[in-house]
Amino acid sequence: MFQNLLKIPKNVVIQEKYWRGRWSIAILFAIVIVLEFSTPSEYLFGYLYTGPILLANSRLSRLSKLQITLIAAALTLLNLFFPHGETLALATVANRSIAVMALGVTGYLRDRNQQYEEAIAQTKAQLQSQQKLASIREDFVSTLSHDLKTPMLGAIETIKAFQSAKFGEVTPSQQKVLATMARSHKMTLQLVETLLDVYRNDTEGLKLQLAPVNLVALAEEVIATLIDLSAARRVYINMSYGESDFRRSLWVNGDAVQLQRVFVNLLTNGINHSPRGGKVEVVMEFYSSYQIVKVIDSGLGITAEELPHLFERFYQGNGDRQAKGSGLGLYLSRQIIDAHGGIVWAENKSPHGALFGFRLPAISANEN
Repeated sequence: MFQNLLKIPKNVVIQEKYWRGRWSIAILFAIVIVLEFSTPSEYLFGYLYTGPILLANSRLSRLSKLQITLIAAALTLLNLFFPHGETLALATVANRSIAVMALGVTGYLRDRNQQYEEAIAQTKAQLQSQQKLASIREDFVSTLSHDLKTPMLGAIETIKAFQSAKFGEVTPSQQKVLATMARSHKMTLQLVETLLDVYRNDTEGLKLQLAPVNLVALAEEVIATLIDLSAARRVYINMSYGESDFRRSLWVNGDAVQLQRVFVNLLTNGINHSPRGGKVEVVMEFYSSYQIVKVIDSGLGITAEELPHLFERFYQGNGDRQAKGSGLGLYLSRQIIDAHGGIVWAENKSPHGALFGFRLPAISANEN
């Protein structure tokens, strides 16, 4: 209770600082005025008015600061005529004119400097607010994505139980419906996991389990898992080895699980953006110091406006490509390739279609 009685309201403290500042300015003015008007005109003390001017710039409003600067300039000139009334020398007039200009410049520069400081403080506050909001948003998305995985996994297991006839006989038409439901739930689960991984990688960084990986074997495994999707969209997947059809291994030092996700994202992107009856070609190119993988679809291509933004988070594009995803697959692929010290890119293919490729440092067969 006594502590509450002893607390001073904030507005009272502000008022005390305000009046303390005014009294300080008044005292400084009085000291300079005494020095100025008690000595001959050739003794110039007007420069000392910069003290109250600077103090006013940090304490008072812009109008008050202007008034104080003008008063200081007027007093400096007034001392030419009062109280001595003596004959004025040209040098004295020049000195006091220069002092007046110096006072004006001091007030102006201090005012501009304060404006810059306020602008910087405001910008800093906005940035901190935006960073805090972004952090809250990322925590929310991460938590939501994590919590969504459990019911999605439960739904997939339930569908599998129906498919295996654990709850009674299932007709062929019902099996097709259940297969569609299972595929849809798996795609949703993959999207949730991708979203969770993207935010985890952004905040914690991508941790790789490095080992020798054959990109050719990895591509073949992913193509086999995407047969159902390509068949449903009637898109043919072909694999070649650049200028030669000779099969060879492309070894890199990488994380097989993460690189597999890159293949899945790029191939799924190619299948979804190819027309029915189209083709997706996986080109494996071997070089002495690096390995290159290209995924070429037969879709409508990419507009010039889209190209610089394709690997940004949540970017879906505004072009005429047939399918639009979440905008996370390509972003996650870039995260993975960057973590491996590689490069990922996209370009248009003539006369139509798009190419998504990545390059990784190679290792020799002897290092496997």
